[in-house]
Amino acid sequence: MTEMKEDPRFPGALIHVSSYVDDGAVVGRGTKIWHFCHVLAGTVIGENCSIGQNVMIGPRVKIGSGCKIQNNVSLYDGVELEGDVFCGPSCVFTNVNNPRASVSRKDEFRSTPVGRGASIGANATIVCGHSLGQYCFIGAGAVVTKDVPGFALMVGNPARRMGWVSRSGERLGADLVCPRSGERYRELSPAQIALIV
Repeated sequence: MTEMKEDPRFPGALIHVSSYVDDGAVVGRGTKIWHFCHVLAGTVIGENCSIGQNVMIGPRVKIGSGCKIQNNVSLYDGVELEGDVFCGPSCVFTNVNNPRASVSRKDEFRSTPVGRGASIGANATIVCGHSLGQYCFIGAGAVVTKDVPGFALMVGNPARRMGWVSRSGERLGADLVCPRSGERYRELSPAQIALIV
């Protein structure tokens, strides 16, 4: 049995009975939080999100509407996802660059903004302090160690740009036309493209 219930604090959201949402968090209408999750105080989750099993979010994390967080992901203080971001299973966000068990660095957390529509593949690692541009695509297992431009396809360790992707997540050819939607893009510089509207 699913055991999803509506919490009176968050009308229209469904939360599995095995999950905890601390007081001071906000969960938007239509969002589903599945098994064994913990949402800490100060976290804001938008509408119509899907939070998979064993996800930890917060404190003070912002998640836009329409995001999908797959199983076994932790989103720490400083992570901010715009709308429609996809986080694949077991992807990792760090919060400090040089952790030591014996040294407290809670005042050194770095921000990690993730642009609208970005996709992060399974087991990818996003090193804190770097931004991910809108609709970028981070391949499974990639390790992001620098800022990522919008629409970039990033793979490897350390992650390198191997091409461009459209808003639909399709790899773009030399003509910069999305094979799924027909949307056209133009090159602004060797390291930047934009949608032609």
